[in-house]
Amino acid sequence: MSAKRAPARRPSLDKTLAALADPHRRRTIDVLRRGPRRAGELAEMTGLTPPAMSRHLRTLRSAGLVEEAHANFDARVRVYALKSKPIAELRAWLEETEKLWGSQLTSLKSYIERGA
Repeated sequence: MSAKRAPARRPSLDKTLAALADPHRRRTIDVLRRGPRRAGELAEMTGLTPPAMSRHLRTLRSAGLVEEAHANFDARVRVYALKSKPIAELRAWLEETEKLWGSQLTSLKSYIERGA
């Protein structure tokens, strides 16, 4: 009997998925896909209050999905932009998962066809 090897832990992927579990954070990511935005703009565009947006941005920063910069004209103004690495890791994981399911479904189809 062969032992199945457990998949490698991916803590950064876990953080990414946890952060993206919230619809407000996904909406924020959608807005940031169009370009960097100030925190106030993000709150307005997503229909959230500034304190709520601040909490969501903190989670997105903690997960490594966004980065914060300060505007040249005023250090108090924070501008947020997407980071590409976590999304690339998520995409790679999804592609691996899709291949696994594709292989499993092909095997199931062959098994069913042999039995028919």
